[in-house]
Amino acid sequence: MKTTPHIVVLDDEIDITQLLASYLHGHGFRVTQVHEGRTLMALMESDPADLVLLDLGLPGEDGFSIARRMRERWHCGLVIVTGRGDAVDKVVGLEVGADDYVTKPFDLRELVARVKAVLRRVTPASPAPTAASTDTLRFAGWELDTAAHSLRNPQGEQVQLTGGEFDLLQALARHPGRVLSRDFLLEQTRGREAAPFDRTIDVQVGRLRKKIEADADDPQLIKSVRGAGYILVPPVAHG
Repeated sequence: MKTTPHIVVLDDEIDITQLLASYLHGHGFRVTQVHEGRTLMALMESDPADLVLLDLGLPGEDGFSIARRMRERWHCGLVIVTGRGDAVDKVVGLEVGADDYVTKPFDLRELVARVKAVLRRVTPASPAPTAASTDTLRFAGWELDTAAHSLRNPQGEQVQLTGGEFDLLQALARHPGRVLSRDFLLEQTRGREAAPFDRTIDVQVGRLRKKIEADADDPQLIKSVRGAGYILVPPVAHG
């Protein structure tokens, strides 16, 4: 990355934000501490974050609501860091657009590894890309530009994807007509830093279908194969 990534830590516990800010700063990040949602929104207007670490248990507006608002306006990394480890909360967090979900207490080294993994997904790489990794993948009128990390619909309009959604669609588009297992897709979208979580891919596929299918309840592009995984049905052209 050419510039120092800007990380915003949103938590109502000052000692937590100070701890994270100090540790992340020591790993080369620029860090801003905020303690409520409205402060985060104002900051995003003046000094946008590359990635936000978001607590759920906030006074006033809850973290899920803040995550939804973030995804409506900005395309940046979003990692939920919370003491709420219930599986339902994890699913909801992913459904509202989080790229990752970390429960407290956490290992600081693991958190940094997850932050770096999300930043790699949401930030285009700086070296000159190779043809194999940066071509445009076209299917059913859709265009996935792997160099610009962008997706355009058949009408030519850009459709916003999270980092995880982009990686998922790219993995499917690079293997059209093949059933890809959840384990394979999990590795492609979250990397080796990811902890196993059975429903991660199912949630991301559901979000992706809402963005690219005419009817998400009757998908024609991304099909489920019971007990096996998912398949991108239409042929894909490169170039």
